[in-house]
Amino acid sequence: MVVSCSPEKKAQKSFKFAKYEKVISYYKGVLSKQPNNPKANYYVAESYRLSNRIKDAEPYYAKIKGRGSRKDSVGLYYAKALQANGKYDEAKKELEELATSASDNESLKDRAQKELVGLDYLAHLTEKKNYYRVKNLDALNTAFAEYGPAYSNSLLYFASSRGNGRIYEASGTPFTDLYQVETKGANVDLGTLKLLPTNINLENVNTGCITFSPDGKLMIFARGNSGKRKGGSDVDLFLSRFRNGQWTDPVSININQPNSWESTPAISLDGRTLYFSSNRKGGYGGLDIYSAQMDSRGRFGKVKNMGPDINTAGDELFPYMAETAKLYFSSDGHPGYGMLDIFVVNRLNGKNSIDNLGPTMNSTGDDFGMYLFKPDRGFFTSNRDGGKGDDDIYTFVNDDPNLKVVNYYLQGVAYSLRKDSTREILPDTKISLLAADGDVMQDFTTGNDGKFLFRVYENENYFLLGERDGYLTKRQTFTTFGKSVSHESLKDLVTNITLDTLLILDRKAKNVHFVLNNIYFAYDKADINPDAAHELDKLVQLLNDNPEIKIEMGSHTDSVASNSYNIELSQRRAESTVNYLIRKGIEPKRLEAKGYGESVPIARNTNPDGTDNPVGRQRNRRTEFRILEIGPTVKKSDEFDEDKYFKDN
Repeated sequence: MVVSCSPEKKAQKSFKFAKYEKVISYYKGVLSKQPNNPKANYYVAESYRLSNRIKDAEPYYAKIKGRGSRKDSVGLYYAKALQANGKYDEAKKELEELATSASDNESLKDRAQKELVGLDYLAHLTEKKNYYRVKNLDALNTAFAEYGPAYSNSLLYFASSRGNGRIYEASGTPFTDLYQVETKGANVDLGTLKLLPTNINLENVNTGCITFSPDGKLMIFARGNSGKRKGGSDVDLFLSRFRNGQWTDPVSININQPNSWESTPAISLDGRTLYFSSNRKGGYGGLDIYSAQMDSRGRFGKVKNMGPDINTAGDELFPYMAETAKLYFSSDGHPGYGMLDIFVVNRLNGKNSIDNLGPTMNSTGDDFGMYLFKPDRGFFTSNRDGGKGDDDIYTFVNDDPNLKVVNYYLQGVAYSLRKDSTREILPDTKISLLAADGDVMQDFTTGNDGKFLFRVYENENYFLLGERDGYLTKRQTFTTFGKSVSHESLKDLVTNITLDTLLILDRKAKNVHFVLNNIYFAYDKADINPDAAHELDKLVQLLNDNPEIKIEMGSHTDSVASNSYNIELSQRRAESTVNYLIRKGIEPKRLEAKGYGESVPIARNTNPDGTDNPVGRQRNRRTEFRILEIGPTVKKSDEFDEDKYFKDN
């Protein structure tokens, strides 16, 4: 016997699989007879919100406010719906109530407090001078959705639901496809408008949000909403290459996760970083922005959440890294006008500030999909009032008279020194740019010329980390403090400043000696002075970066006193340096102490006339290290007891 599901159970199943238009249709039928039915109002409101129509959800949330087990979250979404409709005073009242009454939900109270701060910020934002001029791109827009503009090789790409008769059950609107059109800046040639090929656009699937490599020969785009997976997990990123005059069949890229939503990709201008939005586990809220490093084969690694400066308890998506090295993105979690607003990350002295682009660029509607084809002009998307239909593409110009862009680059060469002190260029060397706190910012692999290039910012400290098989991993500092140009001296809209450096890697081989600078000892002493401690800290870092090496710390003396005494003194000095390294966390079995006394001088202890040479004697009172073994990685033993070690030794 076949038992059919009731209409309500079908609606519940539709909600589970994100077919929100069917849910809305069913429960509106219920509301036509029972307008105050809390369950029906809840599912209509949630379906509107989850299909990005929170403005329409307002009257339904209003009828269920304060009722049921979900009253706290409903209160938040009701406030957000009011804000999306420009009812800021009413939204503020709801948030104040929520901030004081949310039952045992500290995260929700915190969210309400942040939303209140955001509403207060809007008054300040409106007072700021705004230089943006925006205009609807009338020639391109239709009554359907046009969104996600991207520019490559004189072609404007965008997604649109025009011309697609099949309906997406989440929103009740047609599926979207990708289009291209020739354009000069914002002047499009509609006679060249066409769909991307059928291996890119598929039936019954939303295709959109496209980005290109700098040469335009690789594209990544989002595809999904086929209904094969429930909720928002049915969107992934795909990669295609332009070969023999056509785009290859797309392949799913390796950062996709089966139970999460990945979309809104953007490739950096150097082609080495992919930014995207995802709701994968471990984020800060709904959708977060992530970055991933891309190699020459289009494989991705080091997926990293962009952190709490950018990501919030709300949604962050549509990242875009401009030529100005500024990251733009859209968010409904940072202080804004209601729905998605466009924000820019401004970096100053190593810290990020997140700034709303303000009125004109932002509205009470969704504003997203920023793209600059010049530093002072570009495209974005909005469904604000006054458009031609659903989402529309807009153009903008930034008339700020003080807009001057300075791009700072750090270029260098990786090499080693041969025995005759000539340089040997090092290809295939991985160079990483690290922030002052050690966080990896960018990676680069050198070519045959050994060169590397990074984008850097003024008034910041960095580390360069070089890694290559057969060589010691090397870490050295670099700073841009004192190297920036004055804003008043700038004449052009864009100024590029290139800074130079060198990174010398040492061969990793047994019995190679390395003299440590500034590890000098006072006469007849074995104490570690501050200068020596600073130098030994660098050795600690080197040992941590090269956990597979075992070293000998060799100490040397001048020729004052007897040879036997100097042997004993140098042994104490060597053991002093080893103990310092152990206290800094280096495993004892990686270290040996050896006192050489006066037997291996590197300078004269006396002048040719027999008089004392104090400078030479100080040079001889030195410490070196020598690689004894190169083996598997040595980790600090769990059972190692530092206090017991020093007590026994």
